[in-house]
Amino acid sequence: MTATVCDRNADTAQEQSLLSVAGPTYFPIALVARLPFAMMVIGVLTLVVAGRDSLAFAGLNSAMVGIGAAAVGPLVGAAADRFGQRRAVLGAGIVNSLALLLMTWVVFSPLPAWTVLASAALVGASAPQVGPMSRSRLVTMITTRLPERRRVKTLMSVMAYESAADEVIFVFGPVIVGLLATTMSPAAPMIGAAVLTALFVTSFALHPSARAVPTGDGGAVVQAPARELFRPTLLAPVVGVFGMGLFFGTTLTGLTAFMRDAGNAEAAGLFYGVMGVGSAALALGSALLPERFTVAWRWVSFSLVLLVGAVLIAAAPSLPWLVAGLALAGVGVGPTLVTEFSLGADRSPVGRSATVMTIMGSGVILGQSLASAVNGEIAEWSGTGAAQAAPVAAALVVFGAGVANFVLTRRQSRAG
Repeated sequence: MTATVCDRNADTAQEQSLLSVAGPTYFPIALVARLPFAMMVIGVLTLVVAGRDSLAFAGLNSAMVGIGAAAVGPLVGAAADRFGQRRAVLGAGIVNSLALLLMTWVVFSPLPAWTVLASAALVGASAPQVGPMSRSRLVTMITTRLPERRRVKTLMSVMAYESAADEVIFVFGPVIVGLLATTMSPAAPMIGAAVLTALFVTSFALHPSARAVPTGDGGAVVQAPARELFRPTLLAPVVGVFGMGLFFGTTLTGLTAFMRDAGNAEAAGLFYGVMGVGSAALALGSALLPERFTVAWRWVSFSLVLLVGAVLIAAAPSLPWLVAGLALAGVGVGPTLVTEFSLGADRSPVGRSATVMTIMGSGVILGQSLASAVNGEIAEWSGTGAAQAAPVAAALVVFGAGVANFVLTRRQSRAG
């Protein structure tokens, strides 16, 4: 009896180690530190429209932010896996703060257009990738500090929280950009993002929790070969989060076009929040789903809900129907993102957790940026109806990746 009580106490101590290792300030700092990343795409769009008076050119610059993040983000993750998050995140944060200020100056200067595009690419390339880094830190804490019987459920809970945090930030990021731009100046969001990066990304980089992630300072780094990053079972969730990025970008631009036609374009962000609030709530709730409802089935099921919501958005004849479509899509977004990131974390090759998380985080921002630029052009040249239909194509990408993952998972289970 005494031994059993002691074992339970020991397990309790271990189960509390995630919070004790992370520290009480970790989650607030990590939450605010990812806000500048959510402000970048819309902030660049707002800045360039004001400074260069061209919506098309502004959309191209937003796409450059995503391309820069997708091209360099995984390298930042690889550097974190190799040299530790503290060095990689701190270096990226410093460069990113300067890049944000540089672009603010370049846009209002007489310099040619290519310098604006180059500065936008630098903003994206130097993004500190706090969200993916946070996931990597927490996954490492779970797999090294918690008892094995608790790891799967705790991992799902952490991924649910992280996805909900991203949803909240990506909803309120554009809102903050709009408030700063309308109450102060179009340059204010970029300057504000630079200040937030300097303060909170630096705090995140220097936080004691960074020591929880092993580095190669004391000897050789144990890493799986880079080819392990291209396994089909890992590529499926990467394609899935890219599709989610496409969905975010096409939905926001389609909604903006719809509201513009209604004479209230500035309210698009508020209605977009309908999807974000529901998504965040369902993301948190996904941790409570029964284990027999497997992650493979969750992806297929909730992405199907997302697809139905996208169809309703495309066919919406009026604002109430459009809001209903956004709300229904939100039901599918949160759990699907949780599932995709959970699978990415679970399937990360040894020693490459930060690399995988940054690849997935970059996939979201790349999809959002490209979709925003392309669907903006579709809205201009083909009309609002075509722009409203674009989220259906994005949802089909997410659903298709989910079906592919289901097939690969079953095949892997049979082989095992």
